[in-house]
Amino acid sequence: MAARAAGSASGAVEVSLEVNGAARTLKLDARTTLLDALRERLDLTGTKKGCDRGQCGACTVHVGGRRVLSCLTLAAGLVGKVVTTVEGLADGERLHPVQQAFVECDGLQCGFCTPGQVMSAVALIEEGHAGSEDEIREYMSGNICRCGAYGQIVQAVRMAREGE
Repeated sequence: MAARAAGSASGAVEVSLEVNGAARTLKLDARTTLLDALRERLDLTGTKKGCDRGQCGACTVHVGGRRVLSCLTLAAGLVGKVVTTVEGLADGERLHPVQQAFVECDGLQCGFCTPGQVMSAVALIEEGHAGSEDEIREYMSGNICRCGAYGQIVQAVRMAREGE
């Protein structure tokens, strides 16, 4: 499903997106970030607002199959893109292998950074950047965990990679 943005004199735009496999149309201020559209308009609160400056990674989602920081991405600029949030990874009640590995390895701790960590982990595995623990750490370095669960997160990525 292609996205569509049409402007109006009031500065609002109509944005049609595919989010987690469903077509959605929103009327938004042209300055609305993808993060705010997801959380405030679509009630997809799994994606977290951490620093709101693109420094912590808590807001990581996939757009067109690539990970992006949704706090730095304008929703109106996503014409023709598909958005996947952490809510879109599971298959019904069956968790995505990365989500399951985070549970089994206790990689979620307080849980605040977990959605962004999971989305980055899924991407780095798909990108082929999970070959070693050092590589995993490097490609996960844009995601901050205040609880310090980095060891468990690396273990979860390895478990998910080896299970696929």
